[in-house]
Amino acid sequence: MTDFALKRQQILSKIEAACKKNARKFEEVQLLAVSKTHTADVLRQMHTAGQHSFGENYLQEALAKQEQLQDLSIEWHFIGHVQRNKTKPLAAHFDWIHGVDRLIIAERLSSQRPDDLSPLNLCIQVNIDGQDSKDGCAPEDVSELVQQISQLPNICLRGLMVIPKPDNTAAFTAAKTLFDQVKVQHAHPEHWNTLSMGMSSDLEEAIAAGSTLVRIGTALFGARDYS
Repeated sequence: MTDFALKRQQILSKIEAACKKNARKFEEVQLLAVSKTHTADVLRQMHTAGQHSFGENYLQEALAKQEQLQDLSIEWHFIGHVQRNKTKPLAAHFDWIHGVDRLIIAERLSSQRPDDLSPLNLCIQVNIDGQDSKDGCAPEDVSELVQQISQLPNICLRGLMVIPKPDNTAAFTAAKTLFDQVKVQHAHPEHWNTLSMGMSSDLEEAIAAGSTLVRIGTALFGARDYS
């Protein structure tokens, strides 16, 4: 077993143990490999180990990797904050966008999604515990956004994404409560099935609260090199 395969299996085992502890099904929680700053060759090795969904934060870096890895079947997630001037390439080159917090961004992604691609999966980013340094809409604005975005063509609104303060695991419970409350306002409630929360340091707590997708970087790839 390669080092990448071993690290991936260790994370999957943690996910499985957390699911079992909280009477949840292992299949309910997806592992998203957060691969920012890691090379295309590293992603190729992780793909060989069985990981097929990757999350990127920086557009130009991600597009370069996609070019190098176009021979592989990869589900690409953009998990950084979405800037208005970046929506066109995001709409054309990603399967999922996790950082939408304004209607205008969703409208641009919808209008710029190529006709030959399936609807773009979106998550609304919520600043669940009011951090000044974090992007995301306020929890009280989510209900209206869900109603509006779920009506857009070329978009499949899937759920919420949160990044709470470190050690504020109570925010996970608040996010799950909000997730359940606004589902009834979705135009297509059967699509509302994704709660993106939990990282390397708090995946167990996130799963206990109801996460369906954990975003794991350091525990899979090691420390990031920002040089």
